[in-house]
Amino acid sequence: MKKLIAYTIGFCLMAGLAFAQVDRTKAPQPAPAREIKIGEYQSITLKNGLQVFVVENRKLPRIQISLQLKNEPVFEGEKAGYVDMAGTLIGTGTKTRTKAQLDEEVDFIGADINTSSSGIFGSSLSKHTNKLLELFTDVLYNPAFAPDEMEKLKTQTLSGLAAGKENPNAIMGNVRRAQVYSKQHPYGLATTEESVGKITLEDCKSYYNTYFKPNNAYLILVGDIDFKTAKTLVEKYFGKWAAGEVKNPTYVQPKEPAKTYVAMVDRFSAVQSVVNIAYPVDLKPGTPDAVKARVTNQILGGGFSARLMQNLREKHGYTYGASSSLNADQLVGNFNASASVRNEVTDSAVFQFLYELKRIVGEPVTEEELVAAKAEISGAFGRSLESPQTIASFAVNTAKYKLPKDYYNNYVKAIDAVTLADVQATAKKFIRPDNAHIVVVGKAADVAGKLKQFGEVKYFDSYGEPAAAPTVSSLPAGLTADKVIADYITALGGEKKISELKTIKATAKGSVQGMDLTMVSSKKSDGKYLMELSVAGMGVLQKTVTDGKEVARQMQGQKIPVDVGLKEMNLFDALIVPELALARMNIKPSLKGVENVEGEEAYVVEYAFPAGGKITNYFSRKSGLKIQSVVYVKTPQGEVSVPYQYQNFKEVNGVKFPHTLIQSMGPMKLKFEMTAAEANVALDDSLFKVQ
Repeated sequence: MKKLIAYTIGFCLMAGLAFAQVDRTKAPQPAPAREIKIGEYQSITLKNGLQVFVVENRKLPRIQISLQLKNEPVFEGEKAGYVDMAGTLIGTGTKTRTKAQLDEEVDFIGADINTSSSGIFGSSLSKHTNKLLELFTDVLYNPAFAPDEMEKLKTQTLSGLAAGKENPNAIMGNVRRAQVYSKQHPYGLATTEESVGKITLEDCKSYYNTYFKPNNAYLILVGDIDFKTAKTLVEKYFGKWAAGEVKNPTYVQPKEPAKTYVAMVDRFSAVQSVVNIAYPVDLKPGTPDAVKARVTNQILGGGFSARLMQNLREKHGYTYGASSSLNADQLVGNFNASASVRNEVTDSAVFQFLYELKRIVGEPVTEEELVAAKAEISGAFGRSLESPQTIASFAVNTAKYKLPKDYYNNYVKAIDAVTLADVQATAKKFIRPDNAHIVVVGKAADVAGKLKQFGEVKYFDSYGEPAAAPTVSSLPAGLTADKVIADYITALGGEKKISELKTIKATAKGSVQGMDLTMVSSKKSDGKYLMELSVAGMGVLQKTVTDGKEVARQMQGQKIPVDVGLKEMNLFDALIVPELALARMNIKPSLKGVENVEGEEAYVVEYAFPAGGKITNYFSRKSGLKIQSVVYVKTPQGEVSVPYQYQNFKEVNGVKFPHTLIQSMGPMKLKFEMTAAEANVALDDSLFKVQ
């Protein structure tokens, strides 16, 4: 027993000594990449050429069926958008079931069936597999292509395009694609109002009849089904599907620009810029370069710890997020890096982007960066294997790109084999800061001049078509902010008419994301103000009230803190015509210049508030009316700029008021139309009680 005790004590002392000798200032060396065991799949090819993959997974009593087309993208030319439209129309009813009947039968078994230009997806409980396949194949074989559904889809598409025109990220995507691929390539086209107008029902039918062929498709079944049963069902439901010839066109390979330049899209009301750096690369899926590119990009911009994020967000505070991708594609790959940044740091952000691109090309990355990147990629890959759909996608990719059978089994080993030298060689091959398209969507008046240091600044519209640079006249000699504001008062109707207004009550209607909004505002000439914003079926969403001295704000019934800066602005906004009280409230106006607002020249006047807040107002040079304001609000996340546009001025008791108000909320615009406006109505002071 004594020997055992002595042995145990000795072992513990030795272990403690060894523990004490561990150098905890260094990360432990990673273990060798483990072998990945990927779930099994089975396959069969029918006589009509349909390739079928089956992944059995009994964890849940569900089945998923996916039909994926093989063909390359189609060049749509002047009818851009018809391919997506065709894919949607396939699911809007069949020759045997109306859309309503189809939806009802799908819902009855708790299923989903979705269609697109690249195929059809369906899912249900496995006990309904036969019914799901019946509905699935009815959609596949018998799409109705009803004219009324086509018109609905066109209307929806046009509505989406109208919303996209106000979304800087959507605009950036349109322009980036046009620059990187050109409009002679299917990847470079964007759907426009003009192209939608040219699309016919026959265009959609032609796409379906040309490409929905069994020899041009993969069929994937995943879930609670065995291979034998799947084979029987596939032969029953898809065996008689007739094959047909499908030709893939060839396209000219896009090239990177000979010299980096800036593609500028002017958004006069933008308070931040969307910055994108992109160009095409010759990078194919499944190649050794694709694996190395994955690791290289992970270090550059693939995650939170990547260089771009650490530089632009953590070090400089230019953005909430900066990232990049280096994508392989069978036709043409691409490099893409992007961030949204404040106007005043747009040029600095572009500089740091290019700095990091040049650094990864010119300097070897560190061992620590390489190890971390490999770990992130391998971890994400391992987590993806938890989904049986991943195994199905691996099966399709192996067939589509003619990969080795063990490609995905050895993927982690391939990642682990990437060296420091590989990363630098890959960066030298694919990272091209001197041959890039720099796309910037933002306020040209604020940012374009400083972007010239990176190359020629070329202007484009929202769809990537060349546009003229915005031009404005110079300020007239002797013009002051006070004179601009005096002209504004005159344009409204004059100080005498304004003074006759004792109260104003207005009702405006708007909508956002399918919700109907009503805004009712009441003002008294002594500064009392009440605004209530209501959502149909939900009651009051937001409320602001002031008695002329104090301000209270609520959001969904909860009080919102009002600091001194916000209080000043609310008291100012509570006045019927606030510009008449600038001197009394000690607000300093200053004339900043002339800018272009939606094609209209406007004088820019900034109001500086005593507590440090500011509002930038834009007064039409032609009419004298205020057509836009940008309010700068301080939040816990920093200063936020909120633009408002004023349109459709109409008289109320001889004084002009805007009857259309558009408020920008990030990429979304909230539009209100005034439906009623009354002057000098009785408003009891109890309405304006601040609690």
